[in-house]
Amino acid sequence: MDLDVVNMFVIAGGTLAIPILAFVASFLLWPSALIKIYYWYWRRTLGMQVRYAYHEDYQFCYSFRGRPGPKPSILMLHGFSAHKDMWLSFLPKNLHLVCVDMPGHEGTTRSSLDDLSIDGQVKRIHQFVECLKLNKKPFHLIGTSMGGHVAGVYAAYYPSDVCSLCLVCPAVRNTIINFVQRLKELQDSAAVEKIPLIPSTPEEMSEMLQLCSYVRFKVPQQILQGLVDVRIPHNNFYRKLFLEIVSEKSRYSLHQNMDKIKVPTQIIWGKQDQVLDVSGADMLAKSIANCQVELLENCGHSVVMERPRKTAKLIVDFLASVHSPGNNKKLD
Repeated sequence: MDLDVVNMFVIAGGTLAIPILAFVASFLLWPSALIKIYYWYWRRTLGMQVRYAYHEDYQFCYSFRGRPGPKPSILMLHGFSAHKDMWLSFLPKNLHLVCVDMPGHEGTTRSSLDDLSIDGQVKRIHQFVECLKLNKKPFHLIGTSMGGHVAGVYAAYYPSDVCSLCLVCPAVRNTIINFVQRLKELQDSAAVEKIPLIPSTPEEMSEMLQLCSYVRFKVPQQILQGLVDVRIPHNNFYRKLFLEIVSEKSRYSLHQNMDKIKVPTQIIWGKQDQVLDVSGADMLAKSIANCQVELLENCGHSVVMERPRKTAKLIVDFLASVHSPGNNKKLD
């Protein structure tokens, strides 16, 4: 083989080795950094742009794609201890989408003075909506888990803002079956450090994933470590938030207001949900007049992550049925 060709392969091999070694080093030594890069990459690939909005001295961080058009904009509220990027696996096409970090999460202001109750979060989200003038025309509101709880109460408090609603396994009345039963124990002992949704080790992270998902994901140890590393700096806040949203003040907010929801509503729930019992779907359907329920087989609490395509199709079909021209019929 010609020496120049050999040299070319050596140089090419060395050039390729640098990014490969960098990737391996990141995976082994800084898995949390790799996870952040992963989210950045997918935001960029999917055309989601990150922006900030301000209400007085309070900062909201959100991502968006598209512009308001003839179809309703969609505002998406994530669940407890998640962030706006959780929706990246589920993004309906050709619609104006807005995904906001909930109060205290990720890029949105975290303040010790903030009211983290469900009502307090509803008021903050309304401030965000006003900042963006998103309610210039009624929008479609989607929320999952804690975000679903907030979304349902929002629709009850601000009915003129919302044209339709999707609640994905929201907390309602007595549906929290795994850890709220031990709430008093957690409040009265050091066991508050062991809330199942607030892992602090790779082993606890693996247990949380099994709790939240029917599908058993095989997650490498380094990725588990990275997920934990990303969360640990926020765990004290998550504990405070958790105890607030399961307190007497917040626990029944949606249950107390569900009969005030008048817009067409879609309930989506995983049949194998181990966090919030699927019986909540029937409870909501009986109280919300214009409501349709979708129960997903072989699916746990993390509906959007476990069944992203199915969930997106259900929501797009629901929007089409509700907002198609001339459609004034109620849902069956």
